[in-house]
Amino acid sequence: MSDKQATIVWTKIDEAPALATYAFLPVVKAFTKGTGIEIELRDISLAGRILATFPERLKEDQRIADELAYLGELVKKPEANIIKLPNISASVPQLQAAIKELQSQGYDVPDYPEEPKTDEEKEIQARYAKVLGSAVNPVLREGNSDRRAALSVKKFGQKNPHKLMKPWPENSQCRVAHMEKGDFYGSEKSVTMEKADTVRFEFVGADGQVTVLKEKLDLLEGEVLDCSAMNVAALREFYAATAEEAKEKGVLLSLHLKATMMKVSDPIMFGHCVSIYFKDALEKHADTLKEIGANPNFGLGDILAKLDRLPADKKAEIEADINACYDKGPDLAMVDSSRGITNLHVPNDVIVDASMPVVVRDGGKMWDKNDQLRDTIAMVPDRCYATMYREIVEDCKRNGQFDPSTMGSVSNVGLMAQKAEEYGSHDKTFEAPGDGVIRIVNSAGEVVMEQQVQKGDIFRACQTKDIPIKDWIKLAVTRAKASGDPAIFWLDENRAHDAELIKKINKYLPEFDTEGLDIRIMPPVEAMRFSLERIRKGLNTISVTGNVLRDYLTDLFPILELGTSARMLSIVPLINGGGLFETGAGGSAPKHVQQFLKEGHLRWDSLGEYCALVPSLEMIAANTGNRKAAVLAKTLDQAIGDYLENQKLPSRKVREIDNRGSSFFLSLYWAKHLAAQDEDTELKERFAPVARQLEENADTIALELIDCQGEPVDIGGYYHPDDAKTEAAMRPSATYNAIIDGLC
Repeated sequence: MSDKQATIVWTKIDEAPALATYAFLPVVKAFTKGTGIEIELRDISLAGRILATFPERLKEDQRIADELAYLGELVKKPEANIIKLPNISASVPQLQAAIKELQSQGYDVPDYPEEPKTDEEKEIQARYAKVLGSAVNPVLREGNSDRRAALSVKKFGQKNPHKLMKPWPENSQCRVAHMEKGDFYGSEKSVTMEKADTVRFEFVGADGQVTVLKEKLDLLEGEVLDCSAMNVAALREFYAATAEEAKEKGVLLSLHLKATMMKVSDPIMFGHCVSIYFKDALEKHADTLKEIGANPNFGLGDILAKLDRLPADKKAEIEADINACYDKGPDLAMVDSSRGITNLHVPNDVIVDASMPVVVRDGGKMWDKNDQLRDTIAMVPDRCYATMYREIVEDCKRNGQFDPSTMGSVSNVGLMAQKAEEYGSHDKTFEAPGDGVIRIVNSAGEVVMEQQVQKGDIFRACQTKDIPIKDWIKLAVTRAKASGDPAIFWLDENRAHDAELIKKINKYLPEFDTEGLDIRIMPPVEAMRFSLERIRKGLNTISVTGNVLRDYLTDLFPILELGTSARMLSIVPLINGGGLFETGAGGSAPKHVQQFLKEGHLRWDSLGEYCALVPSLEMIAANTGNRKAAVLAKTLDQAIGDYLENQKLPSRKVREIDNRGSSFFLSLYWAKHLAAQDEDTELKERFAPVARQLEENADTIALELIDCQGEPVDIGGYYHPDDAKTEAAMRPSATYNAIIDGLC
């Protein structure tokens, strides 16, 4: 074995996967003890990010380091090896809830100022802006994404298909509605920088007055710079017309955006939908609602909560007028019909990448107020990607539901390195302060690009560096070679951004060995059609996409194939040589926590964490010559196969196996394979008695992990749980703990 030490950083995050960490991380630490592998836990949770942002307001023992900044530097180093679990990509309501919880625990963090008036409030809002939305991913993703189902997971999914798929009726009225003009797609402009430069963003009003929106943005030679604008008048017309159609057809109306990732643009678009649907009530009481700070961008839930600031009779009047809007308008899709939570209550409740796959899975339906599945018109306003969702819906209407037991896979190579966000959560999105022009001006004072805007229109820009683009093309070739599957670049030559990327592909692809490979460029609609035709034949395809479409597709296909995207293997080969191993989506994590707190059962499946650890260990073996790491990786992979074959996945029902039981069985199988292997005598001798103890006590341990269920659990907080309480809840088997802790 090499004497060189290696460190795996495990991220402390939020909600269900954070709870699961308390059960599984002790196993990882115990099994790697004495092998030259150190395990570090670094806090990048929403609560951790908030606390790290305001150290000067905290007591000495309350302060924590800025772990995200630390990891942001680590990912640029060749030794980086990070297991990155899904974190909260916070909306404003989530941020406010986390702040309130921290304050209740004695942390003097400031309130979030929704409408800052003083310089101090503006400074606080600016600091919180770095916590909101996809604050983590752009910092850590110093590489492009290789996301796919592990072979063992896919085989298991076909052998044991999930039971969630519902048939598509022949007369389905489901459709994806999108704008035909005035959207981001129709207005997009894009250029590739001929040389490095610095630009600024300006608004020029109708009166010629110039307002600087962003003082400075540095751009590199070869970098792609885009801008586009959403015309809100056209957006509101679209919402109103689609609502009228849904009412006329008697189907549900639903809105599918991503207010977490697109933290500036999509909340505004969400707010316009709220204000259109509840137009009569909100316009009638506009002055009162403004006085109490009610903001449609935060959803109907925010408006209703702030009605508590009014006298009872005024509150009742406004509530009655809001309820009258329900009677007048189409039925809304529901998030939680038992609590009356609609699709328009909270902007982060229905997130397009997680919600649209469920519409497909459920036969074009969503839940109504009576807890019944009904056809929905799914509004995805912008045409950049709405058209590919429309295509899969139309395919299902023609050909019926997919069969998880036979369908092929669509893996993904995603362009996301070095903040290639493609309109993500950054500081280049603005709401137009008036009628005029928003323009990008270079250091010579020349206008690079501009967009005509009206007051309230949404302008957004993004940048994509040249080195990540070339690395993305290389990764696509690598995956096509390794798999033998066609690799399809999902790019539309009629979209300005995509046209610039196509030029890059034509430039760089000849530099790589593509002999015998099937590599094509198709617009998203054609790429979707091509991939679906192959899926229905049981064939696999590689989608090669930008960052937003990467995000969407790596939920869409896994949810259909495997029932969840949490089981996907997500490897990020970092540009400077390290590795980031992501563990799947956490979209359902809030519901899992709610169930755990209510009845002590955590149904989160940590298969993503198990699978991610395998390539993490393999990388250590490859980089350091650590043979023990190679053996640990090989035996863990075998254990995952046993875990799947023996169906030790968490049940959805209380007093059945949950996440804690799953981690126990995974550790049992892992120990047995370590004891059975002959490649490393030291590991064999160390784990032989452990495997024996775990197997002899398996019934007792399994019973202890069931008997602890059925009662409410107190972990001391949702966003910032108490470590001692949470560890006690997630490690309730004294028998199991003694065996695992005995390894340390």
